[in-house]
Amino acid sequence: MNYLLMAQPASGGAEPNPIMTFLPLVLIIVVFYFFMIRPQMKKQKELTAFRNSIAKGDKVVTTGGIYGKILELKDNTVLLQVDDNVKIRVDKSAIVKDMSDVQTQK
Repeated sequence: MNYLLMAQPASGGAEPNPIMTFLPLVLIIVVFYFFMIRPQMKKQKELTAFRNSIAKGDKVVTTGGIYGKILELKDNTVLLQVDDNVKIRVDKSAIVKDMSDVQTQK
């Protein structure tokens, strides 16, 4: 047998459709968008809306896990009361949760 003739593609065959070639790549991009990118953008919008809606007296948690009550708000900073005589100033972007609806245990 002549192996060279068997290895060559058939001359009468049609070329593959370019749309079918890129279809798996397009499907992967769509899946990434709907399962990873879109939910992350939604979560980021909710977090930004929360940070813009905080007010004096709200109980919040920072990214470092510090629980506190807001005493003062400025453009980019927040003054938190952590304990009776302990106040710290944190960046507004460090606030991640509102703890007003959670019961504190002592």
